[in-house]
Amino acid sequence: MRRRILGILMMGLVVSGVACEENGGVKVSSLRLNGVQSVDADRLRNALATGQSSKLPWGKKAYFDRARFEADIKRIQAFYADRGYPDARVGGFDVKLNDKQDAVDITVTITEGEPIRVAAINFAGFEVIPPDHFDLLKKQLPIRVGYARDRQLVVQTHELALNELKDHGYPYAKVETGEDIGPDGRMASLTFTAEPGKLTHIGAIEIQGNKAVGARVIERQLTFKSGDLYQRSTLQDSQRRLYGLELFQFANIEPVNPELMPTEVPIRITVAEGKHQRVNFGVGYGTEEKGRVDAEYHHVNFFGGARLAGAHARWSALDKGIRLDFNQPYFFAPHFSLGGEAQDWYTVTPAYQSTVVGAKMTLRHEGSAKMSWATSIASERTSSSIAPDALNDPTLRDDLIAIGLDPDTESQDGTLTAIGFDLLRSTADSVLDPRRGYQLALHAEQAGGVLPGTFEYYGLSADARHYLPIGQKAVFASRLQLGNIRPRADDPENVPFSKKYFLGGATTIRGWGRYEVSPLSESGLPIGGNSMMAFSEEIRRIVKGNLGAVLFIDGGNVWADSWSINLSDLRYAVGMGLRYQTPIGPIRFDFGYQLNEIPELRIDGEEQARPWRIHFSIGQAF
Repeated sequence: MRRRILGILMMGLVVSGVACEENGGVKVSSLRLNGVQSVDADRLRNALATGQSSKLPWGKKAYFDRARFEADIKRIQAFYADRGYPDARVGGFDVKLNDKQDAVDITVTITEGEPIRVAAINFAGFEVIPPDHFDLLKKQLPIRVGYARDRQLVVQTHELALNELKDHGYPYAKVETGEDIGPDGRMASLTFTAEPGKLTHIGAIEIQGNKAVGARVIERQLTFKSGDLYQRSTLQDSQRRLYGLELFQFANIEPVNPELMPTEVPIRITVAEGKHQRVNFGVGYGTEEKGRVDAEYHHVNFFGGARLAGAHARWSALDKGIRLDFNQPYFFAPHFSLGGEAQDWYTVTPAYQSTVVGAKMTLRHEGSAKMSWATSIASERTSSSIAPDALNDPTLRDDLIAIGLDPDTESQDGTLTAIGFDLLRSTADSVLDPRRGYQLALHAEQAGGVLPGTFEYYGLSADARHYLPIGQKAVFASRLQLGNIRPRADDPENVPFSKKYFLGGATTIRGWGRYEVSPLSESGLPIGGNSMMAFSEEIRRIVKGNLGAVLFIDGGNVWADSWSINLSDLRYAVGMGLRYQTPIGPIRFDFGYQLNEIPELRIDGEEQARPWRIHFSIGQAF
């Protein structure tokens, strides 16, 4: 120990005597931690005050400080002790100054030693929890027998056990954690002892802080009432539902006077209202949509009752138009809402232009934060016209007929009335940048039949996503998409162009541009298809601070006929990208390279011989 402290002092003297660049400091070029095997090296680095400078010229610089480095030696030992390695020590370190003597490389060698392992996990006083729930609790414990006794995992286990009691009518429960180290000092038996307290029901409900929002609006979002068994999860669900109204900057639900430990506990709901009218204006740029201008207006308490009404206008190279929307929450029951949407929207693809004018009504049921379903009916007028390249090619008359176009007017016009059903199950931990969990979305749609309209078809699609964390800084993300449209009597005129499948672009097969992966006409234009399959695999990793990197492989294809998916006929692309985290999601830059090109593909009248695409946008690809 004396030699190590003497070494630190000597290093401090050497460093302090060297010529410096900034504030009398010497930069830390690198900080290596040798011997780290049983703990997360990244988390250990984050726990230290001494860091290393960024390799980028404009990146953050770290400077050596002797006092902080001395404290870091103790932090390393404390970090290991918390994770069950009380004998871990810093065996030594090596310090090297560069030739200019303005930067230093530090290597710290760590001897981990043997851990204290968990010999047994015992519970006492938990008989009040139903056996099936208690068995599930034990399966979900973060700490395991035979593994190192990690104090953070012990605390997490304590909180999990306490919350289970609070979710079964015991809001004032207490749990004590005991630890018995065996005679050899290497095996620890953990005991969690519960004092449940009194079985409690919900008493009077008090609401405070609301002004323009009526108490009835708040009450109908609650998933509990006076007299119900106290359950922590129902209070949390109700609080989430209040935030979901977008009416409140703050919403809190809590029991009152817990020290009294009554058998009926009063509940206090405290809210702080936000602005009810919001206007947003945005200008952006993406490699596909080029320039983009968006304007939005929303009223989150339209005519009271937490009704939502708004308008959204957009102009870009890909689409432009206006959408109006309306939503009535608590449509006869707490978990139901009724929404409406009207639009006049123009979309541009490489093969055709489409205008859709119409409306849609949706009844949604959100049973929990993880599960929801919706049924809808839509009625719209759709009009599509073929791209000029196809219009000027007299040899394409038969092709135009085959894809549902009138060869004389070079257009497709009609009315569409369709009913739809959507099911969503999601355990993803974030909408903008998920790190764990999964999402499964299913969509079914029928047009025509007993419904009036020009078009008649059946549609079915699925979108599955999975996110698996790898350590603290990496995520393995997967996505699978399937889709099929079946026109009545296999007549292509029964499917509007606006419903056909296309792939390629910033969110699917990134070696191609938007709508470029598709069946082609004889002139090489993507014309869409009736069946589709696509997949993506990504490894996302934080590089430094808000900067991240991605490696990906995408694959898939679109086929002209229904149920004609052919796994031997897929297009593949690989690539890499950069991510920079912002409050509105990661700014994304991707470079995709085609592994097998699409022969004869033509975009804007030109043959596409370039086997790569660049995409720039906001938000993860999926």
